[in-house]
Amino acid sequence: MPHDSRTTSPGRPMRADARRNYDRILAAAAEAIAEQGAEASLEEIARRAGVGSATLHRHFPSRQQLLEAVFRDKVEALCATAADLAGGPDAGHALITWLGAVATHLVSNRGLAASLMRGAHDGDPALGATCHTMIVSAGEDLLDRARRANAVRADVAIVDLLTLVNAICLAVEHEPDGAAQAHRLLDLALTGVRPPREI
Repeated sequence: MPHDSRTTSPGRPMRADARRNYDRILAAAAEAIAEQGAEASLEEIARRAGVGSATLHRHFPSRQQLLEAVFRDKVEALCATAADLAGGPDAGHALITWLGAVATHLVSNRGLAASLMRGAHDGDPALGATCHTMIVSAGEDLLDRARRANAVRADVAIVDLLTLVNAICLAVEHEPDGAAQAHRLLDLALTGVRPPREI
């Protein structure tokens, strides 16, 4: 079982100050990756987090471990968003809102997935499959609710929607306003290009 860097030793939780440093490093890394890509400077990440390089390396001995933690954190946040949206009254709106959150997640990754693949032999080999399963499961729950509410076509699968979002995000990933473009294109894809028909 891979070591969880949020513990000082197997099964022992971190002290509160160490936990704060860990969370600050993760937030700073996510921000730096969104701006500069997966090759963002570790020194810059430590500076943004307000910690020294030694503290960063104590929590994340390798770049691969830091990237994996950022990716896992983002996926867990997406799943939490899906769970929150599932409680809303409009199942169709909940699904579309979550797909927008997935788009934001993908655009902000800036080469993170590719970098994780390149370093896969150094990290958690199950990470990609685990995160994919988590996202598909979270989306499937929202899609099932939308189907029951007659808000989507019966033949739509969650993998179709995720493939669509991924393709859009790949197309705009290197644009300065990539997130805004991704949301605009996703809206076009989901609503169509024809003007609404008058009743």
